[in-house]
Amino acid sequence: MAQRLALQRLLSLPARGLLASHGRAFGTSAGCRSTFNVQDGSDFQDRVVNSPKPVVVDFHAQWCGPCKILGPRLEKLVAKQEGKVLMAKVDIDDHTDLAIEYEVSAVPTVLAMKNGDVVDKFVGIKDEDQLEAFLKKLIGA
Repeated sequence: MAQRLALQRLLSLPARGLLASHGRAFGTSAGCRSTFNVQDGSDFQDRVVNSPKPVVVDFHAQWCGPCKILGPRLEKLVAKQEGKVLMAKVDIDDHTDLAIEYEVSAVPTVLAMKNGDVVDKFVGIKDEDQLEAFLKKLIGA
């Protein structure tokens, strides 16, 4: 478990450090930087609740078929917003406490958070038009 968390943290960091210093850094798109996996409760507090930007929180599970469809679709649309909104991914099996705190009873559940408050929410899968409308409402565009 500790190795898995360490690997997740390493993978969520932007390309720099040892790889960058040897000229073999891989490119990261805006989507990679605007989407991150929540590591624990304090990470959620720092990067979601205290975020100056609006955050879409995707509560999902590895075993959830609809989550596997919705997640990439949502990530793509968040990346298109060019940094106006962030996306936090929360695996409910790893972070049951957050799922309970935010009353997640089914996956996928997606929250729209602004200034630490939940301002919108949906459960289940949505098409791209519905997701774009959800994001525009959150951003205020």
